[in-house]
Amino acid sequence: METLAALEPSPFPVISLYLSLTADQNSRENWDQFVRKVFNERGKALRVDSPERGSFDKDAERIRQYLDQPRDAACRGLAIFASSGSELFEAIPLETEFDDHWMFVGSVPHLYPLAKLIDSYPRYVSVMLDTNRARIVVSSLAAAEREAEIKSDKTRRTSKGGWSQARYQRRADNVHMHHMKEVVDTLDKIVREENINQIVIAADENVLPKLKEQMPAHLAEKIVDTVTLQRHGAAGDAMLETTFDAIRARDAESDVEKVQELMDEWQGSGLGVTGPEATLSAFELGQVEELIITGSVDTLKPVQKLPETAAAEMTAETSAANASIDEARLKLSAELIKRAQTTAARIRFIEDAALLQEVGGVGALLRFRI
Repeated sequence: METLAALEPSPFPVISLYLSLTADQNSRENWDQFVRKVFNERGKALRVDSPERGSFDKDAERIRQYLDQPRDAACRGLAIFASSGSELFEAIPLETEFDDHWMFVGSVPHLYPLAKLIDSYPRYVSVMLDTNRARIVVSSLAAAEREAEIKSDKTRRTSKGGWSQARYQRRADNVHMHHMKEVVDTLDKIVREENINQIVIAADENVLPKLKEQMPAHLAEKIVDTVTLQRHGAAGDAMLETTFDAIRARDAESDVEKVQELMDEWQGSGLGVTGPEATLSAFELGQVEELIITGSVDTLKPVQKLPETAAAEMTAETSAANASIDEARLKLSAELIKRAQTTAARIRFIEDAALLQEVGGVGALLRFRI
């Protein structure tokens, strides 16, 4: 993202191709039909003997060759950026699919869909545990990045009563306590090394209080949700899906909180701006700490004039039903994401477009006032 955003506008066409490689509702892969169609139509729009057409044709052929190569079975999405005239070819296979197929052609890479995907699938850690076993998984883009498994001694049950039962119970409690401490120590190390801000706990109802007893405040405050772990455990993928659902639910709630924070800073302290013009101006001054932008490009309010370094043109083709995005909004979205990436500003997409509708679909939290 950083490398692509730093590229200067090219005089040659830059292709940004996003493909979902999963089967459609008819169990068919239709990305190849989309690729043939958009390459054919966009190629015809360029003059046959022009350098731009030559660059585009070379890119189309190289992309086709790449797509014909065998792929990892886990690959469900693909982003390709190409411009032979500018010596650019970058292919990014993903284990996460895009909602639709898209091809953008402009003077710079169009990164909005990739940035949105990253924001939609944040990095988080899930902890699945019982009294003697735990699995800790760092997930990003709906795929496991890092795993740790912890197994502790099982305590054998006994039917004896009296002192024997009491000793057994003390031993069991001691084993469980050490297990929870080991889980928390491992979790703390992973959270610190991976810079994780969100934790989901999946545990039996009887285990959760024991875990929280051992958990320091700086970890406890990162817990987004807790879900019940089935007695016999759930399959790994199913449990990861469950924990991710908790992350998405929390994300929807925090969208409302984030927009309210933006409005409060804008109307109160002055550490916020709203609207595309004010946001672009804040980027020019290096003020932007976090870009807050709509998840629907067609709800952005176009500006009268973009900075001179913005994309000279931008066209789009998509498989999305009823999609109608004009060039002005495309160029604005590309410029906002590019500037966020090149200034190390965080990017937050707001899925409910209505939350930002009154301010033109975009705003920013600022590092400082002027």
